[in-house]
Amino acid sequence: MDFQFTPEENAFRQEIAGFLKQELPADWDGEGEGSGDAEWAFGLQVRKKLAQRGWLTLAWPKEHGGAGASIITQTIFREEMSYYRAPGIDFWGITMLAPTLMIHGTEEQKRRFLPPVARGEVQWCQGYSEPGSGSDLASLQTRADLNGDEYVVNGTKIWTSNAHRADWIMLLARTNQDAEKHRGITFLLVDMKSPGVSVRPIINMAGTHGFNQLFFDNVRVPKENKVGEENRGWYVGATLLDFERSGVQYSAGGRRLLEELVRFARETSWNGGPLAKRPEVRNRLADAAIELEVSRMNAYYIAYMQSKGTVPNKEASVSKLFGTEMQQRLASAGMHIMGLYGQLAPGSKWAPLKGRIERGFLLGHSGTIAGGTSEIQRNIIANRGLGLPRG
Repeated sequence: MDFQFTPEENAFRQEIAGFLKQELPADWDGEGEGSGDAEWAFGLQVRKKLAQRGWLTLAWPKEHGGAGASIITQTIFREEMSYYRAPGIDFWGITMLAPTLMIHGTEEQKRRFLPPVARGEVQWCQGYSEPGSGSDLASLQTRADLNGDEYVVNGTKIWTSNAHRADWIMLLARTNQDAEKHRGITFLLVDMKSPGVSVRPIINMAGTHGFNQLFFDNVRVPKENKVGEENRGWYVGATLLDFERSGVQYSAGGRRLLEELVRFARETSWNGGPLAKRPEVRNRLADAAIELEVSRMNAYYIAYMQSKGTVPNKEASVSKLFGTEMQQRLASAGMHIMGLYGQLAPGSKWAPLKGRIERGFLLGHSGTIAGGTSEIQRNIIANRGLGLPRG
């Protein structure tokens, strides 16, 4: 693995940074999924500009609307976007749906669904987890019964990020009720405007709305919206998860927060001197800096593997596990450094860093659950990485 970026890659990084400094307001907070309508509308404007530059789909093949750029180039783009907390990326459509369609989709599906994603015209969400099926996803009970040329979908999905914003959902549903649980599942693409689809918001403990519960009541889905073979959707869905678990955003967002914590420690006095001179504060910040660099190297190693034509699996689990738990430890360090002020929420005039530590501390817990829990990641690392027997 080459740890040096090429001059072209460094120039591209500077180009992205210049673009974002120009486009983002000086007071941009980057609230992400929990953003209000005005912030969401601004994010869509940024998305269109990113699409016009070809940055949304850098590493896609040119025949699908991409730039045919290297995986490393794409990773640099995502790192800069995360560092600046920039809006505009449809993570589900670009990173999850599109690579899955390129592998499992028909030519007609690729022509139909990929160009709108590349142009930034559509928002996707993911329908996997259910109230009784999270880590044991194969136990899902949402069913899709074939009726003529349509599937009739009934059931519920939960923890569906951005479903209240989405135009389409990629959905796993059971099409054979008698098969073993990993079989009899089919991967479907469902229009969120279909009759019978309803969305119920879930407000998280940080007070923001990113999650939702979905209900499907006799929702009719054309048979041509099936991706891959009927009853083999589990394997299509597993492909998608390998693309979901990369992780450069963990270190990039954490690096920005660490820089803000360092500045806070330098500018804040305690007992007559700056916090930054206290050994316990310096040690926490140093530990965080080391962990951030480890997380970043994990992510770039995955990009390196992809650039060599290898699909990361256990390596992606390592990145996801370490990155999300690192984020928790960073927020906890911020809480200890700030003391009781760290518990103040966004909106309080007394909250340091606009309450970002409080919000990060609360939201960090969901990071080790969403996209596969830390326990699931450790199982993957043990089984596929270390060759240990299943318990």
